[in-house]
Amino acid sequence: MSQSFLIQQLISGVAIGIVYALIAIGYSMVYGILKFINFGHGAVYMVGTYVSYFVWLFFINSVGWGVWPSFLIAITVSMIVAAIFGVLMERVAYRPTRGKSRLTTFMSSVGMALLVTYTMEFLVGPQPRPTPELFPGVKIHIGGAILTGQQIFMLATGIVLLILLQLFITKTRQGKAIRACSEDMGAAFLMGIDVNRSISVSFAIGSAMAAVAGTLVGIYYNAVYPTMGWLAGLKGFICAVTGGIGSIPGAMLGGMLLGMGENLGAGLVASGYRDAIAFTILILVMIFRPMGIIAREQKSSL
Repeated sequence: MSQSFLIQQLISGVAIGIVYALIAIGYSMVYGILKFINFGHGAVYMVGTYVSYFVWLFFINSVGWGVWPSFLIAITVSMIVAAIFGVLMERVAYRPTRGKSRLTTFMSSVGMALLVTYTMEFLVGPQPRPTPELFPGVKIHIGGAILTGQQIFMLATGIVLLILLQLFITKTRQGKAIRACSEDMGAAFLMGIDVNRSISVSFAIGSAMAAVAGTLVGIYYNAVYPTMGWLAGLKGFICAVTGGIGSIPGAMLGGMLLGMGENLGAGLVASGYRDAIAFTILILVMIFRPMGIIAREQKSSL
């Protein structure tokens, strides 16, 4: 295995790992408060991607703007729509099941994922759609490896968003309220914290992050399609579990490890085994480190 090959796989792995981390954030923030796995998160990822895609094309083709101004508008609108959609999903599908068995909430989340995915497939069709190019021909050579413009943008965007999120959670009043709710929701309520607001904000942030992740993945693979949320959602879940479900730093770490593990494994074995490698990582983590790499004793993980 040559040095350039290793560098190439690690660079590609970190780039896609950043995106996986953005998806995993949604799982961790919701689990941190409500202690359930939101399997509808992949559907939000897909909806956000399609919103970004259609808004992007509208401003390019109908308004006549350039690719970059259109993209910035599209990703902003996508984050807003996904945040609203995530909050509505919580209020319609999850809030009525609060206090009931976890199986009830789980089935509700799976039902929402199916409903949203196949409604989108009915509306837009199952065929993949190509995305506009942001960085045609942009490449940087590093030690024999090639870093594309898409990868640079994914890395920069993901790092900035993850830093901003960590600052929000640790420094702002609302972020501290979310952490208090994850510690003890009942005590937080008695202390005057608006628990429902904190839950809604958690869903909104996680959904907005998923929209960004979906847009970046659509650009990276040059395709958007209605079922894209299934596998992406599962990989986000794997990242959250690997790092430590409910932990935002854990979600970041899990994303990096999964991205690098996938790319190294695919490069050494075959690219067709990429997804199998991801699920192998999940199985190994569940066997040897079921609480995740960043396992904590306290109730709060955020």
